Amino acid sequence: MNIVYASNDNYARHLAVSMLSVFDRNRRARQITVYVIAIGLSGESRTRLESIAAQYGRELYFLELADIEGQFTGGVDTGGFDISTLGRLFVGRLLPEDVDRVLYLDCDTVAAQPLMELWRTDLRGNVLGAVMEPTIYRKVRQEIGLAPGEPYFNAGVLLIDLKRWRQTEAERRLLEFYREKGGNLFACDQDVINGVLKGRIRMLPPKYNFFPNYRYFRYADLVKHEPAYAAVKKEEFAEAGRHPVIIHYAGDERPWYAGNLNHYRKAYEHYLALTPWAGTPKEEGRRLYLFAYHMMDYLTVVCPAARWLISRMLGMRAVEARGKKKTDSCEGK
Repeated sequence: MNIVYASNDNYARHLAVSMLSVFDRNRRARQITVYVIAIGLSGESRTRLESIAAQYGRELYFLELADIEGQFTGGVDTGGFDISTLGRLFVGRLLPEDVDRVLYLDCDTVAAQPLMELWRTDLRGNVLGAVMEPTIYRKVRQEIGLAPGEPYFNAGVLLIDLKRWRQTEAERRLLEFYREKGGNLFACDQDVINGVLKGRIRMLPPKYNFFPNYRYFRYADLVKHEPAYAAVKKEEFAEAGRHPVIIHYAGDERPWYAGNLNHYRKAYEHYLALTPWAGTPKEEGRRLYLFAYHMMDYLTVVCPAARWLISRMLGMRAVEARGKKKTDSCEGK
């Protein structure tokens, strides 16, 4: 099993948690090789990560991507996301030629169950497999060319057929799409992957990339918001909440923030305590906001329409702000 991460030094601690959880939950796997696309990863962090791999007798390789901005013509605008997130676009180039399948994981994920069933998934000729994200804003979908009814996928967990990725020149097409959009996209490389590879992505069950806040959404409301989500069975959605295989700590309620009430935070805390970063204090300064955010989780249960309204108001401000920035940039030329 080949696992790929992209990380800088700020996310090394979370990478360690994710990687250790993969090793722990897959002790019976004959082979696990981890490749880290390193973007400003310090020597101390590398040594700590290597100690985890050695502890479990697994292979770990660092793939350098020092000048990531130089890979893009026309500049890079991540809109607040860390630039290391763009590293996943270069998997075909950076990984050894004899590696023809990889499982890409965001650093803010934790394996809660074994991954072999996911690893063996038949992609049925598609370039990759991913889990649908039904809560993305419609305007975001429209701006990347998705028609009504076409699914939008989260890029935090990607099962990639690297052989087909290379054959179809996916990297070149992804970078061209990014340039054509002026590097001004709401979800950065995730939007690029959805825009370029639509129709070539196999839908994976939600248990393989479960967002903690989806625990509070009703299946019927998600389908109402995004009809394409009906392709996910109600039973699959319920099972994902009860027994997620991969927990993806996306959103604001992250378990390393002091005051978070994330229902799944103990999985992260358990594995953090087993890493060389054990004892790292949680980040302060968000307690009041996190309490309010958690109250919004409960609001989702009792009054989903109010949650959608709040989410749309706040989220669309970010979308529109990026659109205005793009317009101002064009007018300034």
